[in-house]
Amino acid sequence: MAELTIQIPDELAKRLEPLQERLPELLWQVLENPEIYQPIQSEVNPNFTDIFPVYQEVIDFLIKSPTLEDIVAFQVSPQAQTRLQTLLSKNREATLTPPEVAELDVYEQLEHLMILLKARAYSGIN
Repeated sequence: MAELTIQIPDELAKRLEPLQERLPELLWQVLENPEIYQPIQSEVNPNFTDIFPVYQEVIDFLIKSPTLEDIVAFQVSPQAQTRLQTLLSKNREATLTPPEVAELDVYEQLEHLMILLKARAYSGIN
Protein backbone atom coordinates (compact mmCIF):
# COMPACT_ATOMS: atom_id res chain seq x y z
CA MET A 1 0.00 0.00 0.00
CA ALA A 2 1.31 3.46 -0.90
CA GLU A 3 1.79 6.19 1.67
CA LEU A 4 0.77 9.76 0.81
CA THR A 5 2.10 12.82 2.61
CA ILE A 6 0.35 16.15 2.01
CA GLN A 7 0.46 19.57 3.60
CA ILE A 8 -2.90 20.93 4.73
CA PRO A 9 -3.97 23.86 6.90
CA ASP A 10 -3.84 23.19 10.65
CA GLU A 11 -7.59 23.77 10.99
CA LEU A 12 -8.32 21.12 8.35
CA ALA A 13 -5.91 18.71 10.05
CA LYS A 14 -7.79 19.12 13.34
CA ARG A 15 -11.09 18.45 11.62
CA LEU A 16 -9.75 15.37 9.82
CA GLU A 17 -8.02 13.87 12.85
CA PRO A 18 -11.11 11.95 14.11
CA LEU A 19 -11.57 10.59 10.56
CA GLN A 20 -7.96 9.50 10.13
CA GLU A 21 -8.76 5.77 9.85
CA ARG A 22 -11.54 6.41 7.31
CA LEU A 23 -9.60 8.81 5.03
CA PRO A 24 -8.83 6.22 2.30
CA GLU A 25 -12.50 5.21 2.18
CA LEU A 26 -13.63 8.85 2.11
CA LEU A 27 -11.19 9.70 -0.69
CA TRP A 28 -12.56 6.80 -2.74
CA GLN A 29 -16.10 8.08 -2.22
CA VAL A 30 -15.08 11.54 -3.43
CA LEU A 31 -13.32 10.18 -6.52
CA GLU A 32 -16.25 8.01 -7.47
CA ASN A 33 -18.88 10.72 -7.00
CA PRO A 34 -19.09 12.84 -10.18
CA GLU A 35 -21.09 15.51 -8.35
CA ILE A 36 -18.13 16.14 -6.04
CA TYR A 37 -15.10 15.32 -8.16
CA GLN A 38 -14.56 16.24 -11.79
CA PRO A 39 -11.14 15.31 -13.16
CA ILE A 40 -9.17 18.30 -14.44
CA GLN A 41 -8.34 18.00 -18.10
CA SER A 42 -4.60 18.46 -18.49
CA GLU A 43 -4.29 17.79 -22.20
CA VAL A 44 -2.80 20.58 -24.28
CA ASN A 45 -4.92 21.44 -27.30
CA PRO A 46 -2.72 22.60 -30.17
CA ASN A 47 -5.73 24.30 -31.80
CA PHE A 48 -5.89 26.86 -28.97
CA THR A 49 -9.68 26.63 -28.98
CA ASP A 50 -10.06 25.20 -25.48
CA ILE A 51 -7.44 27.19 -23.59
CA PHE A 52 -8.41 29.87 -21.13
CA PRO A 53 -8.87 33.28 -22.78
CA VAL A 54 -6.27 34.93 -20.53
CA TYR A 55 -3.69 32.40 -21.75
CA GLN A 56 -4.58 33.34 -25.32
CA GLU A 57 -4.13 37.04 -24.49
CA VAL A 58 -0.62 36.50 -23.14
CA ILE A 59 0.36 34.27 -26.06
CA ASP A 60 -0.98 36.83 -28.55
CA PHE A 61 0.96 39.58 -26.76
CA LEU A 62 4.25 37.65 -26.67
CA ILE A 63 4.05 36.49 -30.27
CA LYS A 64 4.09 40.14 -31.40
CA SER A 65 7.70 40.51 -30.17
CA PRO A 66 6.90 43.29 -27.72
CA THR A 67 9.49 45.91 -26.78
CA LEU A 68 10.78 46.12 -23.21
CA GLU A 69 8.44 49.07 -22.67
CA ASP A 70 5.50 47.08 -24.04
CA ILE A 71 6.26 44.26 -21.58
CA VAL A 72 6.45 46.63 -18.61
CA ALA A 73 3.14 48.24 -19.62
CA PHE A 74 1.31 44.98 -20.38
CA GLN A 75 -2.00 44.31 -18.63
CA VAL A 76 -4.59 41.69 -19.37
CA SER A 77 -7.93 42.87 -20.73
CA PRO A 78 -10.65 44.25 -18.44
CA GLN A 79 -12.65 41.06 -19.17
CA ALA A 80 -9.77 38.91 -17.92
CA GLN A 81 -9.38 41.11 -14.83
CA THR A 82 -13.09 40.81 -14.10
CA ARG A 83 -12.93 37.04 -14.53
CA LEU A 84 -9.97 36.90 -12.12
CA GLN A 85 -11.90 38.91 -9.53
CA THR A 86 -14.82 36.51 -9.88
CA LEU A 87 -12.55 33.49 -9.42
CA LEU A 88 -10.83 35.07 -6.40
CA SER A 89 -14.20 35.85 -4.85
CA LYS A 90 -15.40 32.28 -5.36
CA ASN A 91 -12.09 31.03 -3.97
CA ARG A 92 -12.61 33.07 -0.78
CA GLU A 93 -16.10 31.55 -0.49
CA ALA A 94 -14.68 28.05 -1.18
CA THR A 95 -17.17 27.56 -4.03
CA LEU A 96 -14.76 27.02 -6.95
CA THR A 97 -15.42 24.02 -9.20
CA PRO A 98 -12.40 21.90 -10.25
CA PRO A 99 -12.28 23.58 -13.72
CA GLU A 100 -12.35 26.98 -12.01
CA VAL A 101 -9.51 25.90 -9.72
CA ALA A 102 -7.53 24.99 -12.85
CA GLU A 103 -8.39 28.36 -14.40
CA LEU A 104 -7.30 30.22 -11.26
CA ASP A 105 -4.04 28.24 -11.35
CA VAL A 106 -3.49 29.50 -14.91
CA TYR A 107 -3.99 33.08 -13.76
CA GLU A 108 -1.49 32.53 -10.95
CA GLN A 109 1.10 30.99 -13.29
CA LEU A 110 0.66 33.77 -15.86
CA GLU A 111 0.93 36.44 -13.17
CA HIS A 112 4.19 34.90 -11.98
CA LEU A 113 5.50 34.72 -15.56
CA MET A 114 4.56 38.34 -16.24
CA ILE A 115 6.17 39.54 -12.99
CA LEU A 116 9.42 37.87 -14.02
CA LEU A 117 9.18 39.24 -17.56
CA LYS A 118 8.43 42.75 -16.32
CA ALA A 119 11.30 42.65 -13.81
CA ARG A 120 13.72 41.60 -16.52
CA ALA A 121 12.32 44.12 -19.02
CA TYR A 122 12.45 46.90 -16.43
CA SER A 123 16.10 46.16 -15.67
CA GLY A 124 16.79 46.27 -19.43
CA ILE A 125 15.22 49.73 -19.68
CA ASN A 126 17.15 51.23 -16.75
